[in-house]
Amino acid sequence: MSKRGKKETEEEAVDGDQENGTAPAKKGKKSKEPDAPILYEDPPDKMTSKDGRAANMKITSWNVDGLRAWVKKKGLDWVREEAPDVLCLQETKCAEKALPADITSMEEYPHKYWAGSEEKEGYSGVAMLCKTEPINVTYGIGKEEHDKEGRVITAEFPAFYLVTAYVPNASRGLVRLDYRKTWDVAFQAYLSELDKKKPLVLCGDLNVAHEEIDLKNPKGNKKNAGFTPDEREGFSQLLAAGFVDSFRELYPEQACAYTFWTYMMNSRSKNVGWRLDYFVLSAALVPGLCDNKIRNKAMGSDHCPITLHIAV
Repeated sequence: MSKRGKKETEEEAVDGDQENGTAPAKKGKKSKEPDAPILYEDPPDKMTSKDGRAANMKITSWNVDGLRAWVKKKGLDWVREEAPDVLCLQETKCAEKALPADITSMEEYPHKYWAGSEEKEGYSGVAMLCKTEPINVTYGIGKEEHDKEGRVITAEFPAFYLVTAYVPNASRGLVRLDYRKTWDVAFQAYLSELDKKKPLVLCGDLNVAHEEIDLKNPKGNKKNAGFTPDEREGFSQLLAAGFVDSFRELYPEQACAYTFWTYMMNSRSKNVGWRLDYFVLSAALVPGLCDNKIRNKAMGSDHCPITLHIAV
């Protein structure tokens, strides 16, 4: 989710006051003391699936809000501690020629793949870093109108596809909502075609809070990017096509579990956030699902990382 004050204003998302549900206090009345924030505590990792298999694949996804800044904020230290088999990054905002040496030289991940915007420097961008080499790697979704902004990388592994995506934002004023709707249709078609060949894991910043439980202030955001009926319906259609939101599969009633907090108004310390980052699975992979973690104590971006444990 994009921020106020960013250069790429078309990527800006929700209005800070609306997101946080705040309004000026009425003159002559004392403002109510704010309630203590309800925080989400990530439970211990589950390493066994419902069908009794041990997890053998660990995937981490993180919208880093600028790769170079994230590296300076010691994001790689956290990655080395987490040690996923595959690391997927979104909103890298960094051309391949400008990548920091700290990340290009990582021996833990000898197979690195980058996609960036063809038209705008410092905009969008995704990456995938793998410990083992995929069978094949492709970029985009095969539609020229959607593949100019560096938003999708797909890696084929023996048992599944891994797709990482930074889904377009409808933007402040919903100026890109129509484009977002066409993207959702094309992206779902792309995923469904992959799923016919072998099951897939989709991860990344999908720029939508699907249900009211997925953000702090749903009432104030129904006309804002990331929570419009159209965007939510787009995600519902994806699930109806045979895909599963792995976090809600495991934790259907868990509230206050967010992955994005605007930098404004101390939103993160108050846990006024949105769940925008997902692991979506083909139905065929769900029996091997072990856990979907929200690592909300990891700093370095306005998003936190998420990690999937799965038996494949």
